[in-house]
Amino acid sequence: VQLVESGGGVVQPGGSLKLSCTASGFPFSTYPMSWVRQAPGKGPEWVSDSLEGISTNYRDSVKGRFTISRDNAKNTLYLQMNDLKPEDTALYQCTIGTRTTWPQYARSRGRGTQVTVSS
Repeated sequence: VQLVESGGGVVQPGGSLKLSCTASGFPFSTYPMSWVRQAPGKGPEWVSDSLEGISTNYRDSVKGRFTISRDNAKNTLYLQMNDLKPEDTALYQCTIGTRTTWPQYARSRGRGTQVTVSS
């Protein structure tokens, strides 16, 4: 399993970023996928999941601002982030799993992409 994230950066509050995660080594289209994030000094937290293209879920703090999507033909997971807030600052990683099962796949998590929201 290999997951490679990209798309992070430094953005002002209210700005937008689109993260990508390219997967390989497993049948991507048949697995639920999540984005998780880890802020400095805190443990990782689940952000959103895509259940094999059937449904999506979000943590309350990002609902209405973030959109998860996937392109199974490209083995790629996306996270469109709008109206970014300073509290969104974190290392964002993609992982196999849902909001409840993602911790089981910790070893498969990518290195992540840093998102910094600052004026």
